Amino acid sequence: MSYLNETHDPALQSWVASANVKDNGFPIQNLPFGVFRPAGTTQDFRPGVAIGDKVLDLAALAHAASWTGAAGEALAACKSNTLNGLMSLGQAHWSALRLELSRALRSGAALQGVLEPLLADVSGVEMGLPARIGDYTDFYISLHHATSVGKQFRPDNPLLPNYKWVPIGYHGRASSIGVSGQAFPRPVGQTRPTQENGTPGFGPCQRLDYELELGIFVGQGNAQGERIGIGEAESHVFGLCILNDWSARDLQAWEYQPLGPFLAKNFASTISPWIVTLEALAPFRVAFERDAADPQPLPYLSSGQNQAAGAFDIALEVLLTTQKSRADKADPALLSRSNFKEAYWNVAQLLAHHTVNGCNLQAGDLLGTGTLSGPGKGQEGSLLELNQGGKHPVKLPWGEERVFLQDHDQVILRAVCQKSGYPAISLGECAGTVLPARS
Repeated sequence: MSYLNETHDPALQSWVASANVKDNGFPIQNLPFGVFRPAGTTQDFRPGVAIGDKVLDLAALAHAASWTGAAGEALAACKSNTLNGLMSLGQAHWSALRLELSRALRSGAALQGVLEPLLADVSGVEMGLPARIGDYTDFYISLHHATSVGKQFRPDNPLLPNYKWVPIGYHGRASSIGVSGQAFPRPVGQTRPTQENGTPGFGPCQRLDYELELGIFVGQGNAQGERIGIGEAESHVFGLCILNDWSARDLQAWEYQPLGPFLAKNFASTISPWIVTLEALAPFRVAFERDAADPQPLPYLSSGQNQAAGAFDIALEVLLTTQKSRADKADPALLSRSNFKEAYWNVAQLLAHHTVNGCNLQAGDLLGTGTLSGPGKGQEGSLLELNQGGKHPVKLPWGEERVFLQDHDQVILRAVCQKSGYPAISLGECAGTVLPARS
């Protein structure tokens, strides 16, 4: 696990003035990684780190600085157009680089003159997918979401018997993952026949939904056949991002038995551009709690450390804009709020379970948490829950209502860590827009 060190000092200030603005989300205590290029160009993407409203060009810094040891090796790995090389080096290298960046960006740092010319305004850059994602696995770790959805299909038995024993997941499609700002056509496919033994429907999805999730980027992988134990699992995690796993509910209802999601999920998924390291999130660790009346995790999914501090207090929210609201310049509508700490399974457990059979993970692989809903009203992580399966349309402040997403709707997901006496740490924003189906 990542513990507190000098980079977490809440009193640290940066010579980048915008990083010191209250609740800006990207103070010197954050330093998330991504890839960027100047907006409107066809230049190669290059790794960068966010600081206030600026991006520090790590590829350029690798040529300008002569850092040694693990930090130097990590910086050299940033002479690339993805973060995969850095991810593959491991936790000691990530931590060493983060420490040197923190020291170089602090007020009074001797390297200010070297770094300052390498900063770009966030408003003037285009962000790319931070890594080459080889594989994508999506889990289902919110008990509240699983119960709410299960009640719509199995009112008397919403949870299947395996749910409280094993982290449920499925293999997703990596090729259709895009970065925040992604716009995609409404998916087309088959839907359930209206009559028993009838012909399925075919056409554009009518029940398009979002899913509020977090993404877990794998860093250093494991050899095929080797397990990652619960005690070392987090050392294989590079960091977290926000994830929207768009879902075509009507396609899903027809195809998901007996093998699970397929076309209902693989047309688009959207992630936020910045990856916040577990080290940056260390001040927001909380105990991982499991109801004593529930089955307790099997030994390979449990440890004292994981129980003591295996969860993260990350506040999440969903907002919506429509073609009408944007034309009227109305503020986005807040649909719901929830928190990652309420998930039934945690980060370390997902990696330990994913590899217990010898599955080999690789640097840049992405794991989704599944929809992160809370226990109460207003904490739903999807429209399917908000409208109770289409029974209660969601009323929007500017007079429209939604059962499911319509063309040109934009969904915005946000995530932030906050506590008294410490700067807010943002995971950024994940926005995506639905375009009309292609004929």
